[in-house]
Amino acid sequence: MCTDTIRKTLLESCQEKENIGAIKMGYNLFISHSWSHSDKYTGLIDLLDEQIRFCYKDYSVPRTDPLFIQAKTDIGYKRVLKQKIRDQMRYASVVIILAGVYASYSDSIDMEIEIALELGKPILAVEYWGSERSSTRVISNADDVVKWNSKSIVTAIRALAKWE
Repeated sequence: MCTDTIRKTLLESCQEKENIGAIKMGYNLFISHSWSHSDKYTGLIDLLDEQIRFCYKDYSVPRTDPLFIQAKTDIGYKRVLKQKIRDQMRYASVVIILAGVYASYSDSIDMEIEIALELGKPILAVEYWGSERSSTRVISNADDVVKWNSKSIVTAIRALAKWE
C-alpha cells in the first residue's frame, strides 16, 4: 500500500511533469464505490498510485467529503442525488466500478452506471483480487473488465479515455 509520503511524492511528480510540459494532462476518473467497502476503494487508489508514469484526478465522492443532501425521506432525494453525482462525473474520462457482488445490491451504483451511460462515459469494471463472483450488472455495462492488477487497470484506463 502507498504511504502518505509516497503518495505525496507521486503527486508532486505529476505536478512537475505538468509544469514542464512533459504531460498535457492526467486522467480524470470517477471511481464508483460503496462506503461500506471503502477498503477496496483505498486499495484501488493504491494500485493507481503505484504506476509512476500515470497521473490522475479522482472525481469520486469520498467519505470525508460527502455530497450534502437532506434526509432520504425528502421529496426529490433521488433526483437531487442523481444531479450531484452527474455534476461529479461530468469531468471524468473514465468511470471505474469495482465489480464486487455488493455492487449488484447497490442503488447508488445502479444510478452511477445509468449516469455514465447517459453521459457517454466509458465504464471500466475492476474485479477485486481473489473474488469468485462479480456483479453481472456491472460487467454487462462495462466497456472493459480487468482483474485487480495495477498495470492492467492503468492500461485499460489509457485505452478507454476520451481526450476532449
